[in-house]
Amino acid sequence: MCELYSKRDTLALRKKHIGPSCKVFFASDPIKIVRAQRQYMFDENGEQYLDCINNVAHGVVKAALKQMELLNTNSRFLHDNIVEYAKRLSATLPEKLSVCYFTNSGSEANDLALRLARQFRGHQDVITLDHAYHGHLSSLIEISPYKFQKGKDVKKEFVHVAPTPDTYRGKYREDHADPASAYADEVKKIIEDAHNSGRKIAAFIAESMQSCGGQIIPPAGYFQKVAEYVHGAGGVFIADEVQVGFGRVGKHFWSFQMYGEDFVPDIVTMGKPMGNGHPVACVVTTKEIAEAFSSSGMEYFNTYGGNPVSCAVGLAVLDIIENEDLQGNAKRVGNYLTELLKKQKAKHTLIGDIRGIGLFIGIDLVKDHLKRTPATAEAQHIIYKMKEKRVLLSADGPHRNVLKIKPPMCFTEEDAKFMVDQLDRILTVLEEAMGTKTESVTLENTPCKTKMLKEAHIELLRDSTTDSKENPSRKRNGMCTDTHSLLSKRLKT
Repeated sequence: MCELYSKRDTLALRKKHIGPSCKVFFASDPIKIVRAQRQYMFDENGEQYLDCINNVAHGVVKAALKQMELLNTNSRFLHDNIVEYAKRLSATLPEKLSVCYFTNSGSEANDLALRLARQFRGHQDVITLDHAYHGHLSSLIEISPYKFQKGKDVKKEFVHVAPTPDTYRGKYREDHADPASAYADEVKKIIEDAHNSGRKIAAFIAESMQSCGGQIIPPAGYFQKVAEYVHGAGGVFIADEVQVGFGRVGKHFWSFQMYGEDFVPDIVTMGKPMGNGHPVACVVTTKEIAEAFSSSGMEYFNTYGGNPVSCAVGLAVLDIIENEDLQGNAKRVGNYLTELLKKQKAKHTLIGDIRGIGLFIGIDLVKDHLKRTPATAEAQHIIYKMKEKRVLLSADGPHRNVLKIKPPMCFTEEDAKFMVDQLDRILTVLEEAMGTKTESVTLENTPCKTKMLKEAHIELLRDSTTDSKENPSRKRNGMCTDTHSLLSKRLKT
């Protein structure tokens, strides 16, 4: 499709017809992306950006086109694509996970997973982790503190929120003798309290590595202990792999596998990279759970779930991961990138923690290493300055201070080095400016409250590039009100 509108017109039409339904990245100066190739994105002027946040991409155009030219229909007809795809997906998973339900999105997959769990033994309650996000459907907003804690919704009585097993910023930290057991005991207590109130647990749901919650990797042994308690209560364990599956962790194809062979979820959900942006997702579960669901008499049918084109795309993704050794690349490049970032942590006081595995890494920015005070405003400033260097990053976590790195899996060591070099320069300028001892300037917009020194503020203003455009938008990358403009808006004469 040719470009129809100028960037300004596209933005105006988006505001008119899409409005607040979908926030744009870099709202003060959004990027208009017109094409992409592997780990690079290109704007309408041909400028190249290194994509460090798009965990959706693998290449599949030819497979989709070939199947579209032949047939696309629903899954009530026999077709080889759906059975071949289910067979190959199952082969990547532990043996007991053998029954596939195909959907069109990760949200649909997680919604169906809840239905399977609740039907299994007739229980209703769900345990979720604090700061978790599992999708945009009403049933999932209810179990996503990342969302419902921000809005007017109140926590439903059938939802129980367990502490995030975060050993850097959480309740039990790296100096605790056994943080895995301590966090798992919190789940055990939730189950006991629910039973004392006459309630029954249907499921515990968690991302195998929490993404929106700040790139959190649970301590070893946590999931095993939680699964033991949940199974004892008659519930099932749902592993949400929508963002973190398909080889991203490098060592394993699925993120839950890095916790050991003795941990196998009862239900696994997947999506996003599954179709390279094509809408395809899946729920995989045990024969026992699937049979309990079908015996209810409520048939599951999804018109486009598992259609021949989607399955052809999914098969092509599996081929590309294997043929291009993208899982091995995630391990090699991820290890290299992590080592580079650890060197930056030793150099820069703003970096409090580097955590992650493979091509799933978080940089926790702090203003005080002892107190671990989140550097929220600084994080927003950094992602804008990185954009000016043609590197796309985002920030997330409950304090919006964690730089998220989850690039396409074809990311190279050269890309990693380039990204870290740009980050190093930006952190150096920012920290030098912050170290100037003069009058403080306070940004009062909670939760983006921070103190910046006046001379530092002026230095940051001067450092802003001239292509940055003013915009009345009150959101910054969907994250924090006016922080970036206060940190680096250009001086006007």
